[in-house]
Amino acid sequence: MNAVRRRHPLTVSTPHGVVVNAAEFMPRFFGFLGTALLAGLLVACASRPVGDFGRAKPSVLHDDVLPAVGTFMAKQREPVSNFNQTDQEREMHDRTWRFLVAAHSRDWMFDTEAEMQRTRITRAKDWKFTTDRYYNWLKREHYQSSRVRYATLGRHILADLDTLPSTFASVCAVIEVDRNREIALASLTNVAPTAAADVAARRYENTHYIEWFVRAVNYRYESYSYALDNLLVETPHEQSIAVDNSLSQLRAWADRASRHDFCSGSGTRPGQGGVTIPSRFQTMVPDTEVIQIK
Repeated sequence: MNAVRRRHPLTVSTPHGVVVNAAEFMPRFFGFLGTALLAGLLVACASRPVGDFGRAKPSVLHDDVLPAVGTFMAKQREPVSNFNQTDQEREMHDRTWRFLVAAHSRDWMFDTEAEMQRTRITRAKDWKFTTDRYYNWLKREHYQSSRVRYATLGRHILADLDTLPSTFASVCAVIEVDRNREIALASLTNVAPTAAADVAARRYENTHYIEWFVRAVNYRYESYSYALDNLLVETPHEQSIAVDNSLSQLRAWADRASRHDFCSGSGTRPGQGGVTIPSRFQTMVPDTEVIQIK
């Protein structure tokens, strides 16, 4: 028989011969399961709040409760540092958040998935996102004029361009913090026995977070580009030329992020005085109609 055989009121033996202490295992198992389900429900009910310029706002639920649950779950699968966050790390997390979600367009970047990933309740899933989601949202929105979709797309790109310099600077500051930690660890002897492991774990955490931001910037560029291409097919208008110019600037930032070039030319836009990205347009008939934005 393959049924579970009882050896003792508090132990069970599996068909593979593994003896498990039920008194110890079951409470831990159901406690873990209940914690995961509770965390999932909490996240599903509330996305992380944002303030000016899309930066994260303070929240007990999102800053304390969910990260505590996520830390417990992350310890089962990956390095977790016991270090407190530096001001630079907190600033980076707050500034990059607007690129990991899209509150301005109703969750087209999977806000709930992003919050589960940020708090480490789940593994990274952003690499599965498809680039048609933003265009599908834009297509569903009701506007008085089809040209306003270009204006909306253009505003979203410009908002990203306005905040990318300070966001890159915050990432650069965290890279410097990690470098200083390793210098201090190598030169000091009177440190805790766990210091080396915590330094390595924090670098792991920061590296993975920065990689997420890199993917997010590229995902934005690819999503905007997909939307522009499809708008040109669906409702071609002359307003697309200005959007394409802004998109070329965003492409330069995405390329720089992919190279992990966060620290050079701090506070300046990439591509100025450099190679110009070819436009997807040759010529279009000028369109001078005045648009009334919704």
